[in-house]
Amino acid sequence: MDRLIYTAMTGAKHILEQQANNSHNLANATTTGFRAQLDSFRAVPVIGAAMPTRAFVVDATVGSDFTPGPIQNTGRDLDVAVQGKGWIALQLEDGTEAYTRNGSLKISENGVLQTQSGINVMGDGGPIAIPPDVAVAIGKDGTVSAISTTGKATATTLGRIKLVNPPEENIVRSDDGLFRLRDGGEADADAAVSVIGGSLEGSNVNVVDAMVNMISLSRQFEMHMNLLKNVESNEQKAGQLLSLTG
Repeated sequence: MDRLIYTAMTGAKHILEQQANNSHNLANATTTGFRAQLDSFRAVPVIGAAMPTRAFVVDATVGSDFTPGPIQNTGRDLDVAVQGKGWIALQLEDGTEAYTRNGSLKISENGVLQTQSGINVMGDGGPIAIPPDVAVAIGKDGTVSAISTTGKATATTLGRIKLVNPPEENIVRSDDGLFRLRDGGEADADAAVSVIGGSLEGSNVNVVDAMVNMISLSRQFEMHMNLLKNVESNEQKAGQLLSLTG
């Protein structure tokens, strides 16, 4: 009897956790460059000589769905979308690198190329500084050029956005939504990665699949609750039978 309780109880608990992840994916269906989180269930045996047949049901995060999202044209000079596989490298405040697919960029008050959340975009030799009174153009290879808006229109190369493409199995999502290498290191720049200027990549969350998954998880949770009710009913009936035979 208690084996059913173990499975049903832990199954219900981790279904709620998977439902939370699915809701998180659904909430980011319109977030630029978002990567859907993938989950699965696995069985974990209870360790102990007296309980070799008991098992927990655990929600395991498999990883992220790295399928590219749809490219949306914005016409904005500081918007870039990574074409195919690849990542935009960012420099965090502690000097470490992180990676994103969100190419909605801006120029800070100090003239540094940043993400909309204020994180510096990594260039060949560090952050990319943008002089005042210029128009910015970003090439297919990530080259950032400044075009003077006063006097003769001449283009000056300011740097090149660091574009990387490490193996997907070596990338993990952090709590801040950015991706990092599993070993905490830095990925090498990849010249094969290209970007599309004046565009942004949409989320790769499939809203229909997420809604169907939400309904399925709700029904699974209800099933586990019914199993626990059946266990309680069986225990009550067993107790009545034992009291009669006693």
